[in-house]
Amino acid sequence: MSILNGKNILLGISGGIAAYKSTFLVRLLIKSGANVQVIMTTSAKDFVTPLTLSTLSKRSVLSDFFNKDNQNELWNNHVELSLWADYMIIAPATANTLSKMASARSDNLLLATYLSSKCPIYFAPAMDLDMHKNKANQININKLIDFGNIHIPVNAGFLASGLEGEGRMQEPVQIIDFISSHIIKGLKLYGKKILITAGPTYEPIDSVRFIGNFSSGKMGFALAKTASMLGAEVVLITGPTSLSVNNYNIKVIDIVTADEMFDKAKEFFPVSDISILSSAVSDFKPKNRISNKIKKTSTINLSIDLVPNVDILNHLGTLKKEHQLLIGFALETDNEIENATKKIAKKNLDAIVLNSLNDNGAGFSYDTNKITFINKKNQITKFKLKSKNEVSVDIFNQVIKLMNEIV
Repeated sequence: MSILNGKNILLGISGGIAAYKSTFLVRLLIKSGANVQVIMTTSAKDFVTPLTLSTLSKRSVLSDFFNKDNQNELWNNHVELSLWADYMIIAPATANTLSKMASARSDNLLLATYLSSKCPIYFAPAMDLDMHKNKANQININKLIDFGNIHIPVNAGFLASGLEGEGRMQEPVQIIDFISSHIIKGLKLYGKKILITAGPTYEPIDSVRFIGNFSSGKMGFALAKTASMLGAEVVLITGPTSLSVNNYNIKVIDIVTADEMFDKAKEFFPVSDISILSSAVSDFKPKNRISNKIKKTSTINLSIDLVPNVDILNHLGTLKKEHQLLIGFALETDNEIENATKKIAKKNLDAIVLNSLNDNGAGFSYDTNKITFINKKNQITKFKLKSKNEVSVDIFNQVIKLMNEIV
């Protein structure tokens, strides 16, 4: 899943030959999962048609302040457009448009929207090489950078004039890569490696039966997605669940038993900066697994000898280095705070996330959760019942605070 997935993007297109590339740029943005609203200058329509761009973006292309053909919407509100956007891209940005941006001239819808925007703004110049080198043009580019806009530098190559040199707008795939990389590098967990465990473990009794629990894995998967959106590289070790995730920054490792989860956790823990163990690992497993299916008879009186599984969280606590953060989960039914706090010291944790089965809407299978975050300084932060996606954000806000304390 792209970092642009679900983001609202304004794409401003000004009038230059490179405007033809905007069709490919819209297509790539849509493929990335973004919502795209195209705004064109009048001269841009000489190079690419609004019909093509509206078909690709699945939205009407905007160009004028007033809608002559749509009586329901008499004008295009540039302020609403700017508030809607998470990011704005101006590509191509001609010398004329750059000059107007730098001097705050607002003579078309694109420029009015640009001047109203508070979101990050990327601009990709496109022009002939001598225009690009012109001192006045370079001053305008540097002004825009000083204003906080993000410059996507030009490429060198053959130009529409027949000359060869710097001035070509970067290719659409390069623009997407540039923006994605820039966004990721600015995220709070960029460069961090995070290990997350999720779901239940199943401990086989015979070839068809097992000991397990009702964990759905939803909390762990939500944590993995949030970590990825914060720029982290994630390893998600998950027991059997119906969930899936499609994200280039999340490596999913499927396991079944507690022993398998233990082996994988040991493998990835040494290189992890942050480890969050949200899985519901079976505490016990059958001492002996029967290779065939146990037959049901009226005379059989079945008993199963159980032995404890390795305490994965406790073991990782013995391996933890000073620069690493280790976060556990505790599901309690009585003396919740006391029992959870004891686990922090006992297992050498930096914090623990407490769930209570006494809270309605919390625990296994629900799409919601209600947590209490307790760190090793015994600072307790309680949260209201929220969706597990929102809870994952709350957890990482607390984790980032801990991370900043050890830097």
